[in-house]
Amino acid sequence: MTTDHDGVRDLLAAWALGALEPADEKRVSRHLAECEDCAAQAERLRETVRLLDGPPPAEPSQWPAATPGVLPLALRVRPPAPRVAPHAAPYAAAVAGLRALLPEADGRWGTWVVHDWDVHATVAHLLAADEPLAGRLGVGTRVPAAPPAVEGPNWEQAWNRRTAQVIAHESGRTPEETVADWAAQADALLATPEARDPEPAASAVTLMGMRLPVAEHFLVRAFEVWIHTDDIGRALGLSVPPPPEAHLWQLVRLAVRVLGLALGPTAPPVLFAVTGGEEWVLGSEDEPVRAELALNPVDFCLLVGGRYAPDEVPRGADGDEEAVRNVLERAASLAWL
Repeated sequence: MTTDHDGVRDLLAAWALGALEPADEKRVSRHLAECEDCAAQAERLRETVRLLDGPPPAEPSQWPAATPGVLPLALRVRPPAPRVAPHAAPYAAAVAGLRALLPEADGRWGTWVVHDWDVHATVAHLLAADEPLAGRLGVGTRVPAAPPAVEGPNWEQAWNRRTAQVIAHESGRTPEETVADWAAQADALLATPEARDPEPAASAVTLMGMRLPVAEHFLVRAFEVWIHTDDIGRALGLSVPPPPEAHLWQLVRLAVRVLGLALGPTAPPVLFAVTGGEEWVLGSEDEPVRAELALNPVDFCLLVGGRYAPDEVPRGADGDEEAVRNVLERAASLAWL
């Protein structure tokens, strides 16, 4: 019972958000019926979530002023996300996390964040970044002028032009209007059959130069929203927590698969481990492993997201230094964020 008690306490925040898998939800419900302490804590968490949810997120002009000390809790215990299939849950949670953060930008929308973008432009970038998947799933564009096709060998040039176009358009609108459109587009994505049913999400499509199942494109969207939420938090001097553990590992496994494809079958083989999780051999399968490399899961995601230089990311490594460097440099080169 003690082990179950400790395990259930770790699940209470997700329970309050309605984000548990059915088996875990049953486990928590059974335990809450028997344990008064956990039941009281669970009720406090659910009430906190209800209060933090506040007005409809698509109307940011009605947000109340930020209250000191509330933001860190709002980011740890995010507002309820829509009930979606497991592959879309990280995106739903990332969207909820950014919604919890953005009220802190009030009066500071011009703060520099990343690249040459301030907070307002970063949200506009996310509005553009969701367009390829939204368009493929039948969600209409929020910005005038149809987005260009971003497939084929010139997809990156087309994408850069479109994101610049959207940022320029949104600069003539208020930040609240941009946030409202980004939030509405995210809600529409999460309402598609592909977000709620794994079967239609299993079909593969090519978006942003990557041919992946639609389910994994939802993970790409989650990855980018979290990275930019972290960017905005750092710019505003606020600490943004990483995704919930289960979501983080979904992002890690996707990033490892993409990294393996980028390295190809002839790269010097490296045994790659993400601490607390799994191991993979990256590179050639026809020769002995030349080196071992271990990274923290958050650090690995930040490296793939372009937020660490290859020689700066904390790591444990042994063996052929060139083989290790090849993996780190290729991981950093994947950054599309």
